[in-house]
Amino acid sequence: MTGDKPGDSPSIEVLVAEGPARLELHADGVAHVRLNRPEASNGLDMALLKALHEVLMQVHGDGRVRAVLLTGEGKNFCAGGDVHTFLSKGEALPDYIRMATSYLQLVVSLLMRLNAPVVCAVQGFAAGGGGMGLVCSSDVVVAGESSRFLAGATRVAMVPDAGVSVTLTHLVGFRKAMDILLFNPVIDAAEAQRIGLVSRVVTDAALADEALSLARQLANGAPAALAATKRLLWNGLGLGAEAAMPEENRTQAQLAGMKDALEGLAAVIEKRAPRFTGQ
Repeated sequence: MTGDKPGDSPSIEVLVAEGPARLELHADGVAHVRLNRPEASNGLDMALLKALHEVLMQVHGDGRVRAVLLTGEGKNFCAGGDVHTFLSKGEALPDYIRMATSYLQLVVSLLMRLNAPVVCAVQGFAAGGGGMGLVCSSDVVVAGESSRFLAGATRVAMVPDAGVSVTLTHLVGFRKAMDILLFNPVIDAAEAQRIGLVSRVVTDAALADEALSLARQLANGAPAALAATKRLLWNGLGLGAEAAMPEENRTQAQLAGMKDALEGLAAVIEKRAPRFTGQ
């Protein structure tokens, strides 16, 4: 996703210039966090998850930050977990999943707990526990008109993670969440807005500017009041997402040890229907 570059107005300080997660700080207090694996549709592997956690911790500890803009480089915001990496782990997949989902828990908890409000901009696909999890744990979500959303976990014989089993239900309602998580429909931007998954939809061409504009509006607001309001709303959910994530993690690792999980991952990569056996 394109946007202001260092040297544009207002001035931008590059805090993390390279790696799978980048960080820039605008002079007006907007911290721009960029997922930076465009060649893999920003699929979440351990390197990206660790880098994203470190970047968000840096944001968390920087008193200059008044708002956060979260974007993904390239054609897709985030395609979820990196299925190629998952499949390559073979019998070691449960241990890898246990570590990856633990880092994902830390990331989404940070997004919810940051004092600064988080604006997420979505282009292309937001899929899986990674893409949907980041969307569901952001405070404001702006989607390009051609963007698409897909839960996808049960399609590869796994369960939703990143707190999605709770946050999605609160956003769209129990019945709709059940439908999304069991049947894995591809949800277009207009439908995502209608059901409450995203805050607003804009043209693809306007996405970067609109998301940055919203982040700047928040950065110009009363920081203590915005932080308190954000905290009240998330606390109003009982922060059930954080309570649910350990059970999501345990279940995800257990299912990853079954043959169906490897079959589901292979089917996605090979673009064919999976043949599940319940083993």
